[in-house]
Amino acid sequence: MNRMIRSRRFLLLPVMAVFFLAGMAMATEVMPLSEIKPGMKGKGRSVFAGAKVEEFDVEILGILENVQPGRNIILARLAGCGLESTGIISGMSGSPVYIDGKLIGAVAYGFSFSKDPVCGLTPIGEMLAIEKTPAAAGRTSPGLSSFDQSLNRDNLIEMYRKEFNTKALVRTASQPLAPLAVPLYFSGFSPWAFKQAGDFFAPLGFRPFVGGTTSGGQLKGLEFPAMEKLQEGGAVGVQLIGGDLDLSAVGTVTYVDGNRVLAFGHPFYNLGSVDYAMTSPNVITVLASLESSAKLASAGPVIGTFTQDRVSGAVGEVGKKPRFVPLKINLMTAPGVSRDFNLNLINDRFLTAALINMAVSSLVTSEQRSYGNLSLEFDATVYLDQDGISIKLEDLFSGNYDQAATNLSSLVASVAYYVVNNDFRDVGIYRIDLNVRALEETRFCFLEKVLLDKYEVSPGEQIHIKVSYRTYREESRTEEVTLISPPLPAGTEFQIVIGDAATMQQVERSQYRVQEFMPRSFSQLVRILNNLRKNNRIYFKVVASKPGIFLRGEEMPNLPPSLKAMFLSSRASAAAPIELTRSTLGEYQLQIPFVFQGGAVIPVKIKK
Repeated sequence: MNRMIRSRRFLLLPVMAVFFLAGMAMATEVMPLSEIKPGMKGKGRSVFAGAKVEEFDVEILGILENVQPGRNIILARLAGCGLESTGIISGMSGSPVYIDGKLIGAVAYGFSFSKDPVCGLTPIGEMLAIEKTPAAAGRTSPGLSSFDQSLNRDNLIEMYRKEFNTKALVRTASQPLAPLAVPLYFSGFSPWAFKQAGDFFAPLGFRPFVGGTTSGGQLKGLEFPAMEKLQEGGAVGVQLIGGDLDLSAVGTVTYVDGNRVLAFGHPFYNLGSVDYAMTSPNVITVLASLESSAKLASAGPVIGTFTQDRVSGAVGEVGKKPRFVPLKINLMTAPGVSRDFNLNLINDRFLTAALINMAVSSLVTSEQRSYGNLSLEFDATVYLDQDGISIKLEDLFSGNYDQAATNLSSLVASVAYYVVNNDFRDVGIYRIDLNVRALEETRFCFLEKVLLDKYEVSPGEQIHIKVSYRTYREESRTEEVTLISPPLPAGTEFQIVIGDAATMQQVERSQYRVQEFMPRSFSQLVRILNNLRKNNRIYFKVVASKPGIFLRGEEMPNLPPSLKAMFLSSRASAAAPIELTRSTLGEYQLQIPFVFQGGAVIPVKIKK
């Protein structure tokens, strides 16, 4: 008898487990838009302090149909939890609303400068439709032109607006009902960098705040903490930068089905298929404001990944690890004195470059002076995720105020942007290592004179050149180099061009008669990035009146007539080559410990 009872108990265990798991997997019941009527009353959920989900009252006012193609907004008035005095709060984006226990939508829209807590809800049906949207293999590239080493914050804003049409996301007086501003918290950023980064994000629908991280907020070795279960109405975050700096946005969970999560109720960036780190933040308090009240929060641990960023909200999965771009920075501020910084940046075609710009400039200006004289010598390696390809950078930037830090951060960001947005191959960044050596003084020097030991030479003869320049401390220095005269006919004149990077670029633009070009292959793009002209170099170029062509970014000098005719043929290349009358016959560069400025052109003749 006891055996039979024991056997029945064992048989019941798996049955009970099935019912238990089925209950756990049951998602919240939803109410279709067609059943929602004005005057209905319900409850909403959100977090206003800590991690406690609180309920507030909701009254349906009406439905705005077709506000965008195929999009509707439910108008509602909220009450309770202090909303009568704060109005709709930034950070409530995604807060679920229920009628008779059925989910109808998420708080997502608000009115500018409104005292009345009236908001717009995104219908839950439109949010659930996000999961039916096929994940794109990758967004199209915005296209490349000639490499710009000064891809700064303003350039990135303008490129972003052109690519994603973000003007539609910016709240204006003529558009009173707009997506709620998303609170964006900066932890570890210098005041100068916070101001610069804030200017970047504010026009895009974010409210920047100085924030902090909770214990465990910094991701160590990409290891997750213990699995955390999100709940509807709970706070959820998107981490853009993690590690020794933290940049995270906060919203609210709308819907949970197992490990799947819907949140925000409006676009975060509206970038489609994404790979954003999902966090579990802690709400500290609500800051009341006449313009727009907001939740103040601290970033929490990474618990999953947002995979879709669409017009109706964001979709994510708890427990799925995001793919980061690690950025390691070693900053030496004095001989034997250095600090290491480890950051994890979200992996995105556009945002990664912008975040590199912000992070590098912030760390340099926080560890060094933001004002006064500063020189930054650096080397960096950008490791790509294919075929062991890497891009190596080195240079010296010097100037007053934040000029050196701006130039350094813009260069590294430019390389990252042009690599991942190339037109030839789907490439990501595996890791970036950056070593910076800082000196609190300017390190400029200026060309004074150039002397040659001879101005008439035989073909193949050595030419000894002395270049004199004056440093920022009024010290005169001389460098000596030796060039070999080109094999030209007797009586021919050629020129030796001596100059800085900007001078050489100007000479080449005049020589090639182009201002920009499109790389013809990924390998050429990598080659260009690996051979960018540097500030701490004196460049030498031998130029003569010889036929050649310029084709897709590269010069083919001193071509025989038959070969030149072949390249100029319309059947030879899809790109139109440029016929040159002056060709480069030799180049040389000399590294010096200063930012070199100046240029000169010296004529030399071949002896008769």
